[in-house]
Amino acid sequence: MTIHTVTKNNTVCAIIESDTMVITNARSALDLLMTAKYEADTKNIVIDKKLITEDFFILSRGLAGEILQKYINYGGRIAIYGDYSHYTSKPLKDFIYESNKGNDIFFAATEDEAVDMLTK
Repeated sequence: MTIHTVTKNNTVCAIIESDTMVITNARSALDLLMTAKYEADTKNIVIDKKLITEDFFILSRGLAGEILQKYINYGGRIAIYGDYSHYTSKPLKDFIYESNKGNDIFFAATEDEAVDMLTK
């Protein structure tokens, strides 16, 4: 895993890149947030959805809620980018819609859009 940063509107974002899955459970998600804090001095995470276990996107499993609650508790913000068009779950679509209206959790189509959402 590598982390590089982008600064826009005086906000630093940690862009996560990896050849393997980075977030597989709540512990790995929190580890990622702490790594970004200490290596990149930011709690703003931008990550490709391919680097997150598919269980995250099955809301009934509770993993998304557990992870996102940890991020909120620790002051983290996350923007997940990728293609969401193949998901048919109405609760997931509603969750994405509502998250994008907030300030801490975002879902975007591209990395650039994800950065924009965290830095507006």
